[in-house]
Amino acid sequence: MARVTVGSLELAYAEHGEGPATVLVHGMASSAAGWELGGVGGRVIAYDRRGYGDSQAPQPYTGTTVNEQAEDLGGLVEALGAAPAVLVGDGFGALVVLDVLLRRRDAARAAVLVDPPLYAFMPEATEELSAERFALEEGLREGGPEEAVARWLGAGADPARVVRARRDAHAFFADYSAVSTLPLTRGDLRGLSVPVGVVGTGEPVLDLVPGARAYADWREAVAALA
Repeated sequence: MARVTVGSLELAYAEHGEGPATVLVHGMASSAAGWELGGVGGRVIAYDRRGYGDSQAPQPYTGTTVNEQAEDLGGLVEALGAAPAVLVGDGFGALVVLDVLLRRRDAARAAVLVDPPLYAFMPEATEELSAERFALEEGLREGGPEEAVARWLGAGADPARVVRARRDAHAFFADYSAVSTLPLTRGDLRGLSVPVGVVGTGEPVLDLVPGARAYADWREAVAALA
């Protein structure tokens, strides 16, 4: 993978194709390796967020925020001359994309949010999140961070992803504590100024973002929005 310096860190990235850029932002317990760059027109860039894969992180790396991750993304887009890009965020990565849309609007021409964890707008998620925390605590007690993140992924997870997630368990827990660090309001979401597509269980986003459309796959959404 290639590397680019953003702030004080080197972030690793891969890219494919030429033309207008699409930048892929992975979620928790994942990395750039989790994306398939083929099948999308233009220039497609996938990077390892700080602490994942081949990207650096400050040491010791025990915590982060959505804002910090958004600064990394905005800096990467700028350093690679990719603006304005279609920003595609998966899970926690969708929160990072949203923060960039709110604070660095020149970085994006459109956005795709894959399963964005907007728990503040989903009261029904409370019980599920409590069970998830209990399972993580149990995994930590019985096998440490590596075992806990493997259990979070579940028995049916891709074995290669599990290996990568175990290696990057510190980054997973930094992310996990950061999910609640983006204080979004309904007004923030309704004020987004670029086209937004939603993939997966995106009903809250569709309700909150005027004009947001649902898609079955992120590639389909990119093709429609690019």
